[in-house]
Amino acid sequence: MIREKLDNYYSFVFEKELLDEIEQVGVYKKLRENELLVDLGDKMKGVPLLLDGAIKIVREDKKGEEILLYFLERGDTCASSFASAISNGKCGIRAIAEKESEIIFLPKEKLDEWLVKYKSWRNFVIDSYNIRLNEMMETIDTLAFMRMDERLYKYLKDKAQIMRETSLNTTHQDIAYDMHTSRVVISRLLKQLENEGKIKLNRNKIEILEF
Repeated sequence: MIREKLDNYYSFVFEKELLDEIEQVGVYKKLRENELLVDLGDKMKGVPLLLDGAIKIVREDKKGEEILLYFLERGDTCASSFASAISNGKCGIRAIAEKESEIIFLPKEKLDEWLVKYKSWRNFVIDSYNIRLNEMMETIDTLAFMRMDERLYKYLKDKAQIMRETSLNTTHQDIAYDMHTSRVVISRLLKQLENEGKIKLNRNKIEILEF
């Protein structure tokens, strides 16, 4: 089953020899919804490849309040975890399963070796850094230049795309945590978006009507 999922999502990225090694040394793990994968300050012993599901990546300020940076979906890896593992430093992000997810954890001892041994692995790591950097820049642009209602609508559409669902099971408070604002503000703006015909509100569920 693991090899089948590796082949489904990574056979077009990695050569067979690398997939064979990943299957041999990787540690499979299944995550429950809202289960913590990586926490702030963790020493990374490896990096995850996401086989299925979605992972939320957040930062935390000195007051303990979180802000969403980006989501990972199947076929992705966490560039921040990679950097921490390679440098033997502490992780600067928190990674949480947004829904039931499956990962294969790769030992850090292999990361440097594969950079030399496999061109496909080098390209994958570089591409992952570029993608995450672009997402970080998009997050900064969103905070700096978009109105809160625009940020909220973008958040809902991005999350629906990652979750591969048009209806999101979430609470106003959960959204407020992700967007680093208050539940009252989120509730008011959700009602505004509903009045504009962009979403439909139900109990702990939000249906996205426009993409």
